[in-house]
Amino acid sequence: MINAVGNPQTVVLFGGTSEIGLAICLEYLQRGPLRVILAALPDDPGRGDAVQLLKDAGASRVDLIDFDALDTESHPKVVEQAWAEGDVDVAIVAFGILGDNEEQWQDQRKAVLAAQINYTAAVSVGVLVGEKMKAQGYGRVIAMSTVAGERVRRSNFVYGSTKAGLDGFYLGLGEALRPFGPTVTVVRPGQVRTRMSAHIEQEPPLTVDKEDVAALAVAASNAGKEIVWAPGPIRFVMMVLRHIPRPIFRKLPI
Repeated sequence: MINAVGNPQTVVLFGGTSEIGLAICLEYLQRGPLRVILAALPDDPGRGDAVQLLKDAGASRVDLIDFDALDTESHPKVVEQAWAEGDVDVAIVAFGILGDNEEQWQDQRKAVLAAQINYTAAVSVGVLVGEKMKAQGYGRVIAMSTVAGERVRRSNFVYGSTKAGLDGFYLGLGEALRPFGPTVTVVRPGQVRTRMSAHIEQEPPLTVDKEDVAALAVAASNAGKEIVWAPGPIRFVMMVLRHIPRPIFRKLPI
């Protein structure tokens, strides 16, 4: 249960080695001890480090569950395992792949793989988590989206389109769950300093650390907000970009 001061007692992270997902868990742990359930690929080499990171930060308990985003048939069992010992207060959906856009749009297999992991698997997990939280009558979902899904660009349109789908689904899930108690917060970061962006030589403006995203995500979720941008000012940048006519938009160096 979420305690008297609004802090969760149990959190599950789908994408158990996600840097941003773990940063969100660490943000919660700054507020007090809690149990963390990490749902990660069974052969993910980062699992052990993730467990130790959370234990060192004061987690009262860290459990591992095998989770393969591509194996949607196994997702009901994964979610049942997460809820096996009682209610889950917060579910973080933070798995996905970026990939090379120029390869993806010219390689059917790679494009479908991105869509299956970033969108189809996220929908699968969202439906199952939504069922559990509807039944328990409360809970918070934090879904990691991206500003790349707000206005899909030529430079990463395969990735951006999958995140646009995820974004729309979780906003709708929040509307569907609202009468029953649970809330959903969609997090839309810009560029974040993680392994995924380590190859980028020139950081774009408004690049943030994962800890900044985590702090904004937790604060927004605690407040019951539907959407949060990270950093906040990028919201206004996207407001402008969304309304630029396509002939002009395609000429921009983004």
